[in-house]
Amino acid sequence: MKIYDELKARGLIAQVTDEELIADLINNGKATFYIGFDPTADSLHVGHFMALCLMKRLQMAGNKPIALIGGGTGMIGDPSGRTDMRQMMTPETIQHNCDCFKEQMSKFIDFSEGKALMVNNADWLMDLNYIEVLREVGAHFSVNRMLSAECYKQRMEKGLSFLEFNYMIMQAYDFYALYQNYGCNLQFGGDDQWSNMLAGTELIRRKLGKDASAMTITLLLNSEGKKMGKTQSGAVWLDPNKTSPFDFYQYWRNVGDADVLKCIRMLTFLPLEQIDEMDSWEGSQLNQAKEILAYELTSLVHGEEEAKRAQESARALFSQGNAAEMPTAELTEEDFTDGKIDILTMLVKSGLVPSKSEARRAVQQGGVAVDGEKVADIYAAFEKDALAGDGVVIKKGKKNFRKVVVK
Repeated sequence: MKIYDELKARGLIAQVTDEELIADLINNGKATFYIGFDPTADSLHVGHFMALCLMKRLQMAGNKPIALIGGGTGMIGDPSGRTDMRQMMTPETIQHNCDCFKEQMSKFIDFSEGKALMVNNADWLMDLNYIEVLREVGAHFSVNRMLSAECYKQRMEKGLSFLEFNYMIMQAYDFYALYQNYGCNLQFGGDDQWSNMLAGTELIRRKLGKDASAMTITLLLNSEGKKMGKTQSGAVWLDPNKTSPFDFYQYWRNVGDADVLKCIRMLTFLPLEQIDEMDSWEGSQLNQAKEILAYELTSLVHGEEEAKRAQESARALFSQGNAAEMPTAELTEEDFTDGKIDILTMLVKSGLVPSKSEARRAVQQGGVAVDGEKVADIYAAFEKDALAGDGVVIKKGKKNFRKVVVK
């Protein structure tokens, strides 16, 4: 099976500008393609995961990826999918985030010997002259057409700033610059980026008289239509210091029955023939599929050793065995009052809940246990001595655990 047909079979392709042309490019290793990543945090997250996997697949098929870090566009902020304006970041923060992205991307993409490029759009966007942009670029954009784009429609209700209005022009200019400087003939992105990507192909056509292509990737949604990659505590990060390999594993181990096979098909590198055989799985077999999904993705992000450790720890935990590799939260002297700590504070400090109101709700709903004993009293408190040595295991719900120890 050729790579384009495989992408279709895995359910990864959403929209394309010219299917025949794009299929020819990537099937024959003729694509120099880019995906953009705005440095809005110091780590990539699950929302970027499918894009990284796609870059890896296409590189394996002989195509050349360009990872575009948005050091320039990050100064503005993408309004797509937003109901409010993004927080403005300092140049120092943006540069730090860019550096973190580079390190994480190298786990997916081979940047050796010119096999891939990593570029920063600050290199050309920051030096642009405003009058020149208005004359040379702005003249090719229809305001009426821009306002009809979905990414702007959502923001019009609360007020679209002129700052954000320029984002589409900047992203289009990125494609134009990459086409000229690196021969980039194809752009990939999430399906919510379609309008911005078409603007890039149109700018290249108008300015250079050349054809460039665009293809969007299916958004990773669960069976309820919500974006995957978030927990009660926030995003699922690829940085092990922000989301531990165990928590990363557990996130995928806990996906819904209706979503597990779709995730295996879209995100793993398992052969399609093997995945097709799983289509008939049900009941306890779906739990096996979830273990396969969790192991494969944890191995991709954190390596085989961490994936094995997370899997063994999870199995040990749920079989009431030894969970030595369980994520651990350390308490300090300041966390105790008169030598005691209450259950709500423990839940928050452990990272199992983001706030005391969430902790209170979890206890009242009967979903909290300490060392296997259910805690029903929101005022329950624990002596510091009880947490000495190996500490205690605190559980929220059926599958969320932390070991809590005194530092």
